[in-house]
Amino acid sequence: MSDRPVVIEAALNGVTRKDRNPNVPVTPEELAADAIRCIDAGATVVHTHSHDMSAPPEQNAEVYAQAYRAVLTERPDAILYPTSGLGPTIADRYAHIVMLAEAGLIRAGFADTGSVNLGGTAADGLPPDSEYVYTNSFHDIRYKLETCARLRIGPSIACFEPGFLRVVLAYFDAGTLPAGTLVKFYLSAGGYLGGPGAAPLWGAPPTREALELYVSMIGDRAIPWAVAVLGGSLLDTPVAALALERGGNLRVGLEDDQDGGPNVDAVRRAAKLCADVGRPVATPAEAAQILGLPSR
Repeated sequence: MSDRPVVIEAALNGVTRKDRNPNVPVTPEELAADAIRCIDAGATVVHTHSHDMSAPPEQNAEVYAQAYRAVLTERPDAILYPTSGLGPTIADRYAHIVMLAEAGLIRAGFADTGSVNLGGTAADGLPPDSEYVYTNSFHDIRYKLETCARLRIGPSIACFEPGFLRVVLAYFDAGTLPAGTLVKFYLSAGGYLGGPGAAPLWGAPPTREALELYVSMIGDRAIPWAVAVLGGSLLDTPVAALALERGGNLRVGLEDDQDGGPNVDAVRRAAKLCADVGRPVATPAEAAQILGLPSR
């Protein structure tokens, strides 16, 4: 078993709203306070969503900046990163990330590497009558990865399906995967974006076999990875401890577990699991070194 320190990522809100879970932070002030609590409990990477992804890039960047400035004032080594914006082109959707990186407020940026019908079953148990596809074309993937490399921020990559990881491996094997990459294996326990009680229609369940598939695909490549469960609690599945045994890292939070308790409680549980397994929780400096983040 690896004795490498564990990077814990806290995904604070995502698309979860207070009418679903009153624990979720939404405003910049709430997000900053929650991020600091999670960092003090052991998280070194914090991911947030703005409350209006459709806002113009300058406005969206400022909303993120309000929270991130407050966090970095208190915890200057925190690794913070936002999600995508909305817009007709990848340059539009990524513009706020460029602004935040150039302002020195983020050390990572999202860079998902595939497309998927993301959702769960409808009330009749069938796939819903929906045209939504979470889309990341090869062109857009290249733009995001090249932009991260240029800005010297680490791509944070969510793998909803094995094909997402194949793209990451192609970049790695070609010697062009940007420094600071963290790959997250997303396993599905519920109808994420499909509502309570829906069955997931994407990805693999949080089983040992599913995680072993992803780990076997990476092989001996030196790519830091973590495991997450969307639609439930990672820490209530067998894959959390298995990930630690295999040398991986953990992602928790109310973005993924939409009906969970406070984010800080999930981070504390993750830190306790690390201790139980015999791996220390990474400090901010250790996390930056493990991920290979470019120096600031």
